[in-house]
Amino acid sequence: MKTYIWRLLLMWAGLTSTLVSFTSRPVLRPWVQASRADEPTQIRNVIYGHKFGTALTMDVLKPAKPNGIGVIFTLSGGWHSDISMIEKRRKHFHYFTDRGQTVFLIIHSSAPKFQVSEVVQDVHRAVRFIRFHALEYGVNPNRLGVSGMSSGGHLSLCLGTGVGLDTTQKSPAARLDSVDLVSSRVQAVACFFPPADLANFGNPGRLFVECDTVRRYWPQFGIEGKSRAEKLRLMASLSPFMAITPDTPPTLILHGTADPIVPLEQSERFIDKLKRTGVPAQLIVHQGGGHGWDETWESDLGVLASWFEKYLR
Repeated sequence: MKTYIWRLLLMWAGLTSTLVSFTSRPVLRPWVQASRADEPTQIRNVIYGHKFGTALTMDVLKPAKPNGIGVIFTLSGGWHSDISMIEKRRKHFHYFTDRGQTVFLIIHSSAPKFQVSEVVQDVHRAVRFIRFHALEYGVNPNRLGVSGMSSGGHLSLCLGTGVGLDTTQKSPAARLDSVDLVSSRVQAVACFFPPADLANFGNPGRLFVECDTVRRYWPQFGIEGKSRAEKLRLMASLSPFMAITPDTPPTLILHGTADPIVPLEQSERFIDKLKRTGVPAQLIVHQGGGHGWDETWESDLGVLASWFEKYLR
């Protein structure tokens, strides 16, 4: 009798596993079990959305004792993202998991096939998915922070300020699925050297797509054939600096004085405007730091983890 009951349970489990793939529930790939009880468990290739038949995925690093904080880390460089970035950098995220913070490593669609405006939609989708499934990962849906470096920092600020949100009213029936019905707001931001004002990049009035030092990234914006007025509107629409409000969450930025790609003034003006708006904000300047420095993937991640602990209580 017991054997029969177990067979029924196993059949039911197999049926529900099949049904999961047809709903908005996450598709969980094989778990990589921690070698020690106090190490995080990695959940690979969680599908948080689809785009033109391609899966958008993330990996989850779940600590042994989650404290409810979720850190959404956008792995992005030049608005390019791929799964090799996860294995290259996974070991560094112990600065978060050691404190009980669950880490979501986001891979987004990439240029040249997809433009920056489309990439921004990916990260909004990722946050909605994480919030929708928060309890499954031991995360409080109202204790989400976001981080990233360079273009990942830009995407972090986009989430913090709401850049790219679809403000048109849609009925529930018009949404793709139930994930789209939840908010993509985050409650804290901590990132590195982000492009923040693409309409005034390095100099007043100079567009990001007019700055020679970042010329190789111009195609990511789909500007070919556009007038300067059209380029200006596009750069402004993708500039977190333009979208700061009193509702912007507490924001920490780390930036080097010798950054050859993203001028320090981008972070200086962004943090200054946050403070003038009444938003808790801090800029940590690394003297002589370029577009990254020795501590970027080491102790500075601990600084970010402390920021999240402070503001995601």
